[in-house]
Amino acid sequence: MRQANMQRISSLNELKNFIYQTLCRDHDLLINSFPTSESVLRRGQGAVCGIMFCLHGPRAAKFTAIWERDNNRILFYGPNGKRYGETSIPETERFEMPELSSV
Repeated sequence: MRQANMQRISSLNELKNFIYQTLCRDHDLLINSFPTSESVLRRGQGAVCGIMFCLHGPRAAKFTAIWERDNNRILFYGPNGKRYGETSIPETERFEMPELSSV
């Protein structure tokens, strides 16, 4: 399984761009050719615990990544649903997400 540390990410837009470019690169997809969607993930009491990003690829294939807020890491999944990679965001780069309600 691929593990990597990442560059500085300080906003939701930077996180979205990093995930989109990584999914495209990992699966040999053209950047800016496929749509994406996001879903906020919540715990039982409604507290935000992460975001699931989905890249809708060719032939109805879906490539996903989940950002875990508590562990500040991104988990990458292929079209078969199997996790193939993990990337940690340095603890010093933890960022607040006030714009999560609009995702």
